[in-house]
Amino acid sequence: MNASEKRGCTKKSEIPYWEKLTLTLEEGSAYSGIGINKFRAMTNEEDCPFVLWVGRRKCIKRKKLEEYLDHAYSV
Repeated sequence: MNASEKRGCTKKSEIPYWEKLTLTLEEGSAYSGIGINKFRAMTNEEDCPFVLWVGRRKCIKRKKLEEYLDHAYSV
């Protein structure tokens, strides 16, 4: 047993993509099956409905991404 286990600390639990509210660009790309370069290009557009800026970092609103993909003909 190491020191962190003795104090009751555990490793950060991994939450599945489908349960997260926001995703990183890499997670969003893996979740949607869209290539990372195309995904970055889509999120760089000003009117992107599923991007959330947290400071300088881009996060993906998972539910909005799903809605967007449900209604999209092509990306």
